[in-house]
Amino acid sequence: MLILVTNDDGIESEGLVKLQSALTSVGEVLVIAPDRDWTGAGHSKSIHKTLRVFERELSDGSRAYATDGTPTDCVALGVLGLVGRRPDVVVSGINKGPNLGHDITYSGTVAAAIEAAINEVPAIAVSLGGYESWRFDFAADFTARLLRVIMAGDPHPGALFNVNVPGLPASEIKGIETTRLGQRIYRDVLMGMEEPDAGRCYRITGEMPDGLEEEGTDIKALAEGKISITPIHLDLTHHRLLSQLQTSGLEEELNRALFGATAANLGALGCVSPKTPAW
Repeated sequence: MLILVTNDDGIESEGLVKLQSALTSVGEVLVIAPDRDWTGAGHSKSIHKTLRVFERELSDGSRAYATDGTPTDCVALGVLGLVGRRPDVVVSGINKGPNLGHDITYSGTVAAAIEAAINEVPAIAVSLGGYESWRFDFAADFTARLLRVIMAGDPHPGALFNVNVPGLPASEIKGIETTRLGQRIYRDVLMGMEEPDAGRCYRITGEMPDGLEEEGTDIKALAEGKISITPIHLDLTHHRLLSQLQTSGLEEELNRALFGATAANLGALGCVSPKTPAW
C-alpha cells in the first residue's frame, strides 16, 4: 500500500515528520509537501502554472519531495504520477490547531484530503487540538491505527475522514466519537495598518474562533477531550432547500419571465403550480 502524506504547515513541520514515521508501520510512505506554510489556503489549485519540485531530506533523515505549490497541488502531483504510482490513500497533517466545522472550507489540510476524494482516493485529514502544546506522537500513532482499520474495511474510493485529536496527554483523552460538523463562530476584525507608499493596508485578525458545543458535533467532542472522526462527502447541495424550491412555484415564475412560458406549456417544462415560498 502506497500512502501519500502531505500537509499545509510545510515540509519542515514536526507534525509531518511524526506522521510519516508512524505510517511506515502501515505501508510505503511517499511525502509530497509544500515548501512553505499554506495555512488557510483552502482548496486552491495551481492551473497553468509551473510547479517546481525538489527532493528534500526530512529532519529524521527520510527522503521527501517539496514543491512550491499548494497542499492541493501536492496531492495532484502524487495522483497524476510524480513517482509513476498512484497512491492507495492520502493522509494530510498533522495540522497545528483543530479543523472543526466551517474550518474545513479554509483548511489547506482538509483541502488536500478533498483533492484525494475528488480523484477517488480515500483520505484522512488529521489535526491537533489546541494552539500551544503540540503532542504529535499520540496523534501520529492513533492515525496509523485508524488507517489500518479504514483500509481493512475496503473504503469507498472517495471516502474522506476529518480527524481532530485533543492536544492533551494520552492519559487524559476521553475516547473516540464519530461526529458531524459543528458550527464555528468567528470573531474576525479588520485592522487598518499604516505603511508609507503602500496604499491602503489592512489585516484580518481577531480572537481564536470557538463554536457551538452541540451534541454529536466535532466541536463538542473535542471540547470534552475526545477524538473526533467526521466523515465528509463533497455533495454540497442543500437538499431540503432544493425540495422547497422545486415545490414553491419559482421555476414557473422564472420560465414565464425568461422564456414566455404559459400555463399550457409549463407542464412540458417540468414546472408545478405556484405556491408561497417557504424558505
